[in-house]
Amino acid sequence: MSKFFTANRIFENVTQIGGLGGELCYLVEGGERALLIDGLSGVGSLKAFVRELTDLPVELALTHGHVDHAGAAFEYGVCRVHPADVEMLYEHGDPARRYDFATRGRPAGAFMPVPEDVVPRCAVRTLPVGDGDVFDLGGVQIEAIAVPGHTGGTLVFLDRAHRAVYSGDACNPNTLLALPGSTTIETYRQSLLHFAAFSDAFDVLYGGHGIGAVEKRIIGEAAELCDEIMAGTDDAYPMAYIGREFLYARRFTGDFKCRDGRLANIAYRKETIFNK
Repeated sequence: MSKFFTANRIFENVTQIGGLGGELCYLVEGGERALLIDGLSGVGSLKAFVRELTDLPVELALTHGHVDHAGAAFEYGVCRVHPADVEMLYEHGDPARRYDFATRGRPAGAFMPVPEDVVPRCAVRTLPVGDGDVFDLGGVQIEAIAVPGHTGGTLVFLDRAHRAVYSGDACNPNTLLALPGSTTIETYRQSLLHFAAFSDAFDVLYGGHGIGAVEKRIIGEAAELCDEIMAGTDDAYPMAYIGREFLYARRFTGDFKCRDGRLANIAYRKETIFNK
């Protein structure tokens, strides 16, 4: 049993792996190779943990370059990432930053790592991946879909066989669009429409945080919120979160559940609503 990670098999060939800070990644196994979608925060050896789960050769692909998703890139030394997020990957690779995330987000009473548990930062060979690229794992295909918003290089990964998408932070009940590297609301709306064009191929989204799957209706709800934000008819609810001041499109309860029953919510800033 790992002190750093948990494993939950969600399909016969897909394992959801959780990190200390509550972040999630997904190991998809095919007949010839495996794809690791996201790399958690890089506290503890995810590479060693994955080796306990599969004997297949593993390729790492990132939904985006943030601290809580790209950590294993510094273990594998190579990863697939959208070119727009390469600089972010290195910036967020700072060991102190990754240690802070893992310790700040861990549940009360959970294992407390030490700084030496952080995977050191190193040079990473970054290979481009973009909209429409397909990973053939041997009888299993995973397709990348570009959904710029949370970051300029955000991707989601479509698993048609299981009618599921591994979505990172692209669209969830607390989608943050007010961070350095985030797009405008206007751009994000176009991304959501592109994402929704694939909705006949999947039913649920498995995200980068939380545990359970989210219904695909969240995509349409998020697009509607973008329209409301641009029209100035959203709640524009002010709140501080992760040390930043945001406006939320919908008022919500303490667990990010919207009071009107919708799944989607968006955090933004007024100055980043429209493209310049």
